[in-house]
Amino acid sequence: QVQLVESGGGLVQAGGSLTLSCAASGRTFTFSRFTMGWFRQAPGEEREFVAAIDWGGSTTYADSVKGRFTVFRDYAENTLYLQMNRMKPEDTAVYYCAADGSRGATAQSAYDFWGQGTQVTVSS
Repeated sequence: QVQLVESGGGLVQAGGSLTLSCAASGRTFTFSRFTMGWFRQAPGEEREFVAAIDWGGSTTYADSVKGRFTVFRDYAENTLYLQMNRMKPEDTAVYYCAADGSRGATAQSAYDFWGQGTQVTVSS
């Protein structure tokens, strides 16, 4: 089984920055072999793709965050990160980490493992 634990959420003012972390673990889970992704879900909305990074370090971003958010991973620490800059109120959502997507996958169905989510709130 795979465990994903997000952290780093909180309250930030519009224009500010926040960095989320996702610690991955599991007896049979090899972090370096999987695509990792970030999704988010705002109140009353569907969960949506934010960013993904494959095993080789190639990244994919939603148009809404391109140029503002950066996804990266630390192979030594088995940790995924999402650095969020120039944040907007519309970035307010619960952010979820996911693992095991196909390369560059933006669909939720491509991911087998999910974290519990961390709340991010951007005030105007």
